[in-house]
Amino acid sequence: MALFSSLSEKLNHVFSKLTKHGRLTELEIKQAMREIRIALLEADVNIVVAKQFINKVSEKAVGQEILKSLSPTQQVIKIVNEELIALMGSTNSKLEVSGSSPTVIMMSGLQGAGKTTLCGKLALYLKKQGKNPLLVGCDIYRPAAIEQLKVVGGNAGVEVFEKGTQDPVKTSEQAIKHAKSYGFDTVIIDTAGRLQIDEDMMQELERVKKAVNPTEILLVIDSMIGQVAVEVADTFNKRLEVTGLVLTKLDGDTRGGATLSAKAVTGKPIKFCSTGEKLGDLEPFYPDRMASRILGMGDVLTLIERAETAISEEQAKKLEKKFRENTFTLEDYLTQFDAIKNMGGIKDLLSMMPGLGGKMNLSNLNIDEKQVGQIKAIILSMTKKERRDPSILNASRKKRIVEGSGTTVQEVNKLLKNFEQTKQMMKQMKNNKMFRF
Repeated sequence: MALFSSLSEKLNHVFSKLTKHGRLTELEIKQAMREIRIALLEADVNIVVAKQFINKVSEKAVGQEILKSLSPTQQVIKIVNEELIALMGSTNSKLEVSGSSPTVIMMSGLQGAGKTTLCGKLALYLKKQGKNPLLVGCDIYRPAAIEQLKVVGGNAGVEVFEKGTQDPVKTSEQAIKHAKSYGFDTVIIDTAGRLQIDEDMMQELERVKKAVNPTEILLVIDSMIGQVAVEVADTFNKRLEVTGLVLTKLDGDTRGGATLSAKAVTGKPIKFCSTGEKLGDLEPFYPDRMASRILGMGDVLTLIERAETAISEEQAKKLEKKFRENTFTLEDYLTQFDAIKNMGGIKDLLSMMPGLGGKMNLSNLNIDEKQVGQIKAIILSMTKKERRDPSILNASRKKRIVEGSGTTVQEVNKLLKNFEQTKQMMKQMKNNKMFRF
């Protein structure tokens, strides 16, 4: 996940400097707090939110019990971790379920935030939870919005209810009746968005809300829009009283601080985060897990959950054994590549490993995960012996592989370099006492 990687790197740089000091003085802690404040602001965290965060951390960090501690740096990191969790909502907030079926979920947000696709992702997520969701197309203004909803609904295997350009309020009411008649227990309403907040849009959303009395009003926020996210969240919340936030495009920005600010400004929990383009790339938001990843402490629980959905138990055990024994070969690289990609990509997986996120600069791992076909072609052009022992690949062997895969010697060398870097990281995971599956 690219989101927060910039903040993560800067925070870990601050902590690494503190570690060198052993015992800490109050002056050293205050200097660290200034650097953390700068890191938060550079990550797009709202200035007021950043100030409040630093004040809370500082108040706890300069206490005598911290200054006299045998491991003051660990105590400071612990305090920062606790305040990050509090900033992001303390605990995972689940979707509310209506006492009488159907549960109505109203999606809101600006145009371009990924709201329509998010509706499909949420429908698929709920379907996997045993629910029977119905998607409702109420965006009658954006060209092909309803058609897009039909496509994502079809891909998710979920029915879409729509009445063309009919008044969205009337369509919403009819959708509820349809759901009751045909046994749908959840209704997800895709409302219209605009490129910016306008009065007509807000009034329409208020009318839909009044007509269907939704159990949940989720605000979809584009993680890449920066400080505008704070204004958007504040406005929508004041007009609609949103019940939760959903963060999209978390794989597209390295800062993401504005999304943390949105939670702080509205006081509403972040319920889900979208981590990619595929329909399955939607996860419940866990503040403690995200804080752990930001501080380079890993996120094994999410890693395990992804593994359970991406690969079978038998495959997982084989992969774990390869990780532990450091016997990962190019043959394993080939057979596991698709599974690893489905789990979020190699860099993303490594960022979840305890101790790796903060100690290693994963940005130096040059893996272009969009060129899976090319990687497969190169490996398939090797002999079994070459896949198991790449060290025997001399110039003539590489020439044969290049001709067989339609690539270049540079691309073959790049693959071998990435593979060796991956093996090195796996070796470090093996030596990391915190690493457990």
